[in-house]
Amino acid sequence: MSVAATARRRKRVNPLQRAERRQAIGFISPALLGLAVFTVLPVGLAIVMSVYDWPIFGEREFIGLGNYAELLSKSPDFWPSLRNSFLFALGYVPLNLVISLGLALMLSARIRGRAIFRVLFFIPVVTPMVANAMVWRLMLQPAGPLNGISEAMFGITLPNFLVDKNWAMISIIVMSVWAGMGYNMLIFTAALEQVPASVIEAAELDGAHGFTMLWRIVLPMISPSVFFASVMTIISALQVFTQPQLLTNGGPGTSTVPLVMFIYNTGFKFHDLGLAAAAAWLLFAIIISLTAVQFRAQSRWVHYEH
Repeated sequence: MSVAATARRRKRVNPLQRAERRQAIGFISPALLGLAVFTVLPVGLAIVMSVYDWPIFGEREFIGLGNYAELLSKSPDFWPSLRNSFLFALGYVPLNLVISLGLALMLSARIRGRAIFRVLFFIPVVTPMVANAMVWRLMLQPAGPLNGISEAMFGITLPNFLVDKNWAMISIIVMSVWAGMGYNMLIFTAALEQVPASVIEAAELDGAHGFTMLWRIVLPMISPSVFFASVMTIISALQVFTQPQLLTNGGPGTSTVPLVMFIYNTGFKFHDLGLAAAAAWLLFAIIISLTAVQFRAQSRWVHYEH
């Protein structure tokens, strides 16, 4: 078929197809407009801001990679905040995945009321994080119920978790695991329900039980879900903000200031939007690099059915 004939064929579009195209454009236009205004435009502006000395008030000056150089070599708070983000992730991610998988295994068994337990464990996920953090802040204070119960029952006065440097980060991690484990639990529960019963029965006939069954049979079969959960959990962990902001306000000192809080403080407390934008792009580079490494490594441990 010649090029001219192909062009004539493309031009012959019936009125119904034209109407369907107009309807499709009309349906997706609000979503595209929202994406452009609230995602594409801010991302593009952040790129521009990161190469400028951009105060909230005053003149703006192009400085190229000056903001990035200042963060990496001169900023006294960037590296500690990055370290705090990684400390949080190292504590939060394994606990979240292990506890979520344990709950999913428990609730996949035929126990009475498992649907109620699934709802109860998932409630913190749909509850606003601000509300979760405020409840835990009240619980962990010296005058809170935890300390009161400990003194009444055991005569032990608990430490002030939120201002003790040794306990502040641990408290944030525990609260975050409690608030977020229901999401991964739901993913793992759905994956476990898709494991064929015939495979489990065959493994039992071959003598696989307990931990051997879990490690050799169950985990490989749900590894795509484990991979998805691990990727999303690491991304969310490196973006933590609400929990330390409300529980400890970054204290004591700056021991619980994660990188996102550093970005917020730099931009909206110290009014240096260019430096904050550069830090945000460095965080993006870290997250995308870790995600790329995970995708490269998935071929060694993630097993897909063909």
